[in-house]
Amino acid sequence: MFNDILTSFNLIAQQYHIEKFGEGLINRTWKVTGIDNNNEFILQQINKNVFKTPPHIAENINNVGGYLSKHYPDYLFVLPLPAANGDYMVKHTDGEYYRLFPYVKNSITLNTVQTRDEAFEAARQFSKFTNLLAGFEVEGLNYTLAGFHDLSARFEEFKRVVNKVGTERLNKAKEAVETAFRHQDIAEVHQAIMNDRLIPLRVVHHDTKISNILFDEDHKGLCVIDLDTVMPGYYISDVGDMMRTYLSPANEEEQDFSKIEIREDFFAAIVEGYLSEMNTNLTESERNLFVYSGKLMIYMQAIRFLTDYLNNDIYYNTTYPGHNLVRAQNQFILLEKYLAAENTFNQIVSNTQSQPK
Repeated sequence: MFNDILTSFNLIAQQYHIEKFGEGLINRTWKVTGIDNNNEFILQQINKNVFKTPPHIAENINNVGGYLSKHYPDYLFVLPLPAANGDYMVKHTDGEYYRLFPYVKNSITLNTVQTRDEAFEAARQFSKFTNLLAGFEVEGLNYTLAGFHDLSARFEEFKRVVNKVGTERLNKAKEAVETAFRHQDIAEVHQAIMNDRLIPLRVVHHDTKISNILFDEDHKGLCVIDLDTVMPGYYISDVGDMMRTYLSPANEEEQDFSKIEIREDFFAAIVEGYLSEMNTNLTESERNLFVYSGKLMIYMQAIRFLTDYLNNDIYYNTTYPGHNLVRAQNQFILLEKYLAAENTFNQIVSNTQSQPK
């Protein structure tokens, strides 16, 4: 397999060492290292079960890359390399799509946010990416995952599944289902935002976990990576996903719920990092939704896990009975702790916005 794929990129497989790379759950990734030279590449197979039209990804990345190259030539944007036929993504005989990236030397990725500075740097890089693309014609991008962060649609799907699920699973998830309905006002706010078109569409990343930032060896941010979900969206998706994944030292897989907590200093770091680039570019309506964005993304992920549990675990991979229910319970606890700190968060945002850049 590797021989044919690398040949498509004018590389000879026998001259390279190929090893699995990273911990991504969607695409398959390998590092390709020259045996007799210093050439290093990242090879990826696109997950067609998730991304139904992989060429749309390549088109988006090339369009964004072309804009950044023209307007901000010094910005580090890691574009895929062209294949021998000029395409930036090749379709193998196995029907799968592959692409090749240059490996950024002396760079590292992180799987967890350990320090406040890391949270700041990541927020600054995601914010910088969206800020630099403020003049880009966002309507020209493909939606690589339609409805990806549409909380209103996710909540409607949840209600449909609740109405048809068998009694055994519904009884086991009774408390979580009640919690989901108790907080449905979060979905109602989202629907109002969409109905009233309160905030502008922007080019946003949509997957702002810490592993999607390249750092240098001093843990200073270099650039954003893993651009498959770059598409039209709302800034609250990016900010909210950072809050969901950075604020607690315990991630969504943690079964000991006592470890779930909110690190207020990390929240402040996200605010400071994001506003360091986007402060003057955000509308007043967007600013008013900064804290709401965390509620949006935590709640949405909770009901996605819960919906999948009620739907017999057809989407997320599970490793033990009730795995998705535990994930949902985990996120609902994170939501409760986030809500308890909401007043403090509003004050942090207000204080940060009032400070000069």
